[in-house]
Amino acid sequence: MYTYKYPRPAVTADCIVFAKTNEGPKVLLVQRGNDPYKGDWAFPGGFMNMDETTEQAARRELEEETGLIVGKLHQVGAYDKVDRDPRGRVMTVAYYTTIDSEQPVKGGDDAAKAQWFLVDDHPTLAFDHNEILDKAVRLCYSEIH
Repeated sequence: MYTYKYPRPAVTADCIVFAKTNEGPKVLLVQRGNDPYKGDWAFPGGFMNMDETTEQAARRELEEETGLIVGKLHQVGAYDKVDRDPRGRVMTVAYYTTIDSEQPVKGGDDAAKAQWFLVDDHPTLAFDHNEILDKAVRLCYSEIH
């Protein structure tokens, strides 16, 4: 196997799911079951496996943590601030999708809980997920309103 003199960051993928409802657009969040940020809310997501793309990782994590399977994903962007994750050097690629209605979800894997929140009334999010959510809303504003 190859060895490198340069350190390599870990890569995660996050999935932002928006649902159209009569109350207004909602976003799917999970309550973290583990540190860091145990008990705080975040997007379904996690570390990419060596044999998958970031999009595949986002889909897998979404299904593992909420039970939800979705269609087309759109990339929000890559987030790589040096201190974005207290566990070490971690970058994430975030994706979003929209669905026509709120679907039943249940926390699984390392998510203690999964729940829908109004986009305009959600808890403060772990990591840099507030920043990511702001961009995702701007990208799909006309789709969810």
